[in-house]
Amino acid sequence: MSFSDHVVLWLHIAAAIFTIGPGTAAIMSTPRYIRKRNTVVVGYLYRITRIYAVGSLLTLIFGLIITQLLDDFSKPWISVSITLFIVAAVLLVLIMRDQRKALHALAAAEAPAGGTVRSDDPDEGTDEDGAAAGGDQPGTTAAGELKIAAVERGRIASMSGITALIWLVILVLMVWNGS
Repeated sequence: MSFSDHVVLWLHIAAAIFTIGPGTAAIMSTPRYIRKRNTVVVGYLYRITRIYAVGSLLTLIFGLIITQLLDDFSKPWISVSITLFIVAAVLLVLIMRDQRKALHALAAAEAPAGGTVRSDDPDEGTDEDGAAAGGDQPGTTAAGELKIAAVERGRIASMSGITALIWLVILVLMVWNGS
């Protein structure tokens, strides 16, 4: 390997350490703070997740560059690693969506002092029959919003565990086959 190959490899490793690790810690911490109904921390973890998810793309970019430089695209473990990375990236997008939903649900549950979220439009929050619509609609109760947050908490917990497992499999593939 040439000096430039080593530099790209070290950039790949550094990007993995400094983006994937903290990003995984943020997504795995989110369910705890949703359960505690701490909107400030959930909002912070959502922002952190977005930053590190975008930053983790550097890991993929440097990995593709080093693979091209070493002409290793024909190796099956490289294809498996790239595929798993893309699956993890899609899961990160879904996790960020769920973090945003949980954050909005927690904020909506906190907004009124103990009633329902009100709207200026009397028909907003009802379906065509005049019945109250559930879910994200204005007019839902704080308990309904907390239920939404709890559902998102479960989804985030399960997807963050799967994402962490994917990162671990990629790490094992890199260490096992890279040496």
